[in-house]
Amino acid sequence: MINKIIDFVKQYDMIQKGDCVVCGLSGGADSVCLLLSLMELSRIIGFSVEALHVNHSIRGDESDRDENFCRKLCESLNVPFTAVRCNVPEYAEKNSLSDEEAARILRYKIFSDCSCGKKLATAHNANDNLETAVLNLARGTALKGISGIPPVRDNIIRPLLTVTRNEIENFLKEKNQPYVTDSTNLSDDYTRNKIRHCIIPLLMDINKSVTETSVKTFASLRSENDFIENQVNSAMETCRQNNKLIGLAKYDGLIRKRCLARIISENSLPYSYDRLNSADNILVNGGKLNLSGDIFLVSDGNSCEIKKIKQKDSRYIQKDLIIGENSIFLNKKLICEIIECDNLKKILSVHKNLTFYLLDYDKIIGRAILRNRRFGDRIQLKGRNFTSSVKKLINEKIPPQQRDSLHFIEDDIGTVFAENIGISQRVAPDENTRKLLKITVRSE
Repeated sequence: MINKIIDFVKQYDMIQKGDCVVCGLSGGADSVCLLLSLMELSRIIGFSVEALHVNHSIRGDESDRDENFCRKLCESLNVPFTAVRCNVPEYAEKNSLSDEEAARILRYKIFSDCSCGKKLATAHNANDNLETAVLNLARGTALKGISGIPPVRDNIIRPLLTVTRNEIENFLKEKNQPYVTDSTNLSDDYTRNKIRHCIIPLLMDINKSVTETSVKTFASLRSENDFIENQVNSAMETCRQNNKLIGLAKYDGLIRKRCLARIISENSLPYSYDRLNSADNILVNGGKLNLSGDIFLVSDGNSCEIKKIKQKDSRYIQKDLIIGENSIFLNKKLICEIIECDNLKKILSVHKNLTFYLLDYDKIIGRAILRNRRFGDRIQLKGRNFTSSVKKLINEKIPPQQRDSLHFIEDDIGTVFAENIGISQRVAPDENTRKLLKITVRSE
C-alpha cells in the first residue's frame, strides 16, 4: 500500500522535499492511516508533518473522545498537534444548511486558516471517490463531477485516493493501530451514508471489485477532463478581457460552455445545465440573459459580457432566506419551517387541501435567496419535464395587482419556488425525502 501511495504522490507531484504537510486528522481509520503513511513518506522524501483536528461539536462526549484520541496519538508519534472547535449545529441553523454541509464548510475554512503556506493532506480514499461520483451523478453533473475528487486542488492533496478502505483497515490491523469510529458513519441519516451503506453494496453485487475498477475509470476521466480544461484555458487566454469574451463563438460548444461557466462562477453567480445552454445560445446568436438580479449576460454574436442593466420602473429586492419569518413586502410575510418527514403520503393525506408549499429541504443547493420576480425568470414546475417562462405563467394565473408582490426563492442552481405558481420539480418531495421545508405566505 505504501508503494501505491508513493507512486500516486509522485504522479501528481503532491509533496516536495522541505514541505510542511498538515494532516487532517479525525481519528477515524482513514485519517489515522494517512498520518502513519505521511510519517513513512516523510523519511523517504524529506518533509515535516503536523496534524490538525476539527471538533465539530455535534456528538457531545464522542466528539471530545475523538479529539483526545488524536492528541494522544500525535504525542506518541511526536507530531505537532492542533485542535480547533466549531459549532456546526449553530452554523447550520443560522445559514439554513444541513449539519453535513455546514460541517464541510466550517472544516475546510479551518483547514485553509491553519495550512497557510503549507500542504493540507486529507484522507479521501478510493471508496470516498466512488461515493462522490455517485452522489454527483444523482444530483446532476458533467464530466468534471463524474471524475470524482481531484487529487490536488490549490494546497490540498489527497495521497490515499487510489487506496481502498479494505487496504486501509488491513494496514492498520497489521500495525495493531487502533482508531475511533464516528457513530454517524454507521447510520443512514446522511446522504453520503445512504450511498455507502445502500447503493455501493448493490454495485458490488454486480462487480465485487467495483471500487478497484473505479480507480482506473476515474484516472481516465480525469485525463480527458484535464485535456478539455487545457483547451478552455487556451480559449480563455485568447478571448477574455475582464468580464468580456471576444471571438468565443467560433469555438466548439463544449469549450464555449465551460468558458461561460467559469466567468459566471467567478462572478459568484448561479448556473445550471439549462442556464448554460441558454447562455450559449445568447453568445452565438446575440441577445441578453438575466443571470441574477440586475446582472445580465449580453452578446452581439461576436462578443459577450456580464454587466449590470438597471430595468426601468423595476425594483429588485432580495435577502437570505431564513427558517422562521421572512419579510420583503409590506403587509405580507413568508414563513419557513423544517418538518421531519418519515411518511410523505401520511403528511399529504392529513393536509389534502394544502394552503402551504412543501419542498425537499435537502435538495436545495447552496444559498437560498428570497426575492421578488426578475426579468427572464424560468422554472421547471413539479410534474413537468420542461421549463416555462415565469412571465407567461404570471400573465396566465396572477391578477395584475398581485404581480409585483410575489415571493420567489432561488438556490445556487435556479428558481425553486414561485408564489401562487408552484415549486420546481428539482426540489419536489419524494419517497426518499427526510426533511421538508414548509412555506406559508400570510397577508396582514
